[in-house]
Formats: sequence, C-alpha cells, structure tokens
Amino acid sequence: MEQQPFTPFTQNPFLADVANQFAENPENRCACVLLLDVSHSMSGEPLRELQDGLTAYRDSLAADSLARKRVEVAIVTFGGTVEIIQPFTTPDMFVAPTLVSKGDTPMAEAVITALDLVQQRKNEYQTHGVGYYRPWIFLITDGGPTDANTRQWPEAISRIADGEAKKRFSFFAVGVEGADFDRLSQLSKREPLKLKGLAFRKLFEWLSSSQQAVSRSKPADEVLLSSPTGPQGWASV
Repeated sequence: MEQQPFTPFTQNPFLADVANQFAENPENRCACVLLLDVSHSMSGEPLRELQDGLTAYRDSLAADSLARKRVEVAIVTFGGTVEIIQPFTTPDMFVAPTLVSKGDTPMAEAVITALDLVQQRKNEYQTHGVGYYRPWIFLITDGGPTDANTRQWPEAISRIADGEAKKRFSFFAVGVEGADFDRLSQLSKREPLKLKGLAFRKLFEWLSSSQQAVSRSKPADEVLLSSPTGPQGWASV
C-alpha cells in the first residue's frame, strides 16, 4: 500500500478546518468570548432573557455584511462546571445555544478558560497571517465566584491585569441583580456595570453595534463606543 505523504494536517482535521476558514475568509478578525453565568440562581426569567438577548445579538451581527465576516464569537458557560459550548465562529455560522441552569459559580476557572481560548485563537491568527483587533472578554453574572478560595482566583486577577496592561485583550464585567460587585471589581480594570433589570436585549444590541463599529475600523484604531450608562442605556455603575 502506498504511503500517504505527511502534512501538518494529516492527523489533526481541526487544524485543517481552521486553515480552510482563514483561506475562505481572510478578513481581519474581532474575537469576543461571552462568559455566561448559568448557575442555579440564573434559572427562570433571567436565563430566558439572556437566551433571547443572545439570539438578537446573533441576528444583528449577521445582518451587517462586514461584521458577519470579521466578528468571531465564542461562548463559555459556568454553572457547576465550565464548558466551551461554542468555539470561535463568525455570525453567519453562529446558532445561539440553549442555556441550561445548574450548579454553583466557578467564575475563576471560567475566566482562565476564556483567557486561554483567546490566546489560542490569536496564535491561530498569527500562524495563518490573519490580522486581528484586540479581543474582548465579556463576563455576565448574577453572583460571586464559588472558587474564590482556590489558586485560580488570584491567577485570574493577575492574568487580566497583565493582559489589560499589555493591551492583549479588553475585559468587561456585567453584574445582574445579586452579583458580588466587590469580587467583580477585583477582576476588572474597568468599573463593573450593573444591568438595569433584565435588559439583556439592550446589552446585546449595544455589544453588537460596538463590534460592528470596531469591525469597520483598522486594527490599530481607537474606536469611541457609545456609553452603556446613559439615560437610554442598559447599565448603571
């Protein structure tokens, strides 16, 4: 039997798929990880509103011809366990996953997972010669970390501070009613925002319009975003 020539993708179909993604769409990328709390306390109406907001977010991005090619979304949930339920994908391929509430709030582990995911994706951009904007990590929670007494909590704090200082990513924290804002302030360089009621749809409309604005810029440009805390905004501080 004739031996097949070895290539870097021979035993790793995922790498081949990544290469195909970038070959078919070489546009600059704006990566965003949504870090979503799905612990027991989010059950009921909060989770339903979050689910509806995700769908609106996808629809808004997919309707923008440039953002559809440039924005990439990944979703990490934390509720009992930490799961990457959506690897990075562009809005045209993104289907809002069904969120199920369960368990406690391993926030530190989730943050570290998101940081690793962002770094891995940046490495893939660099390997394939794809330009990219500063990635976003967007945390939404209604509680506090149940793993704050583990080594992962100070690690998460340290890695966010270092990454923000070196402009490797931008980290945002949003607290729903009941969130531990003292803990969120330890994590985030920016002041954590408090969601007004359950205005998830407004939050995701803002996130979508912000990412559309970024996608229309050049990677090195500073983009002025609309304030989420104005009279018609979705958040307070």
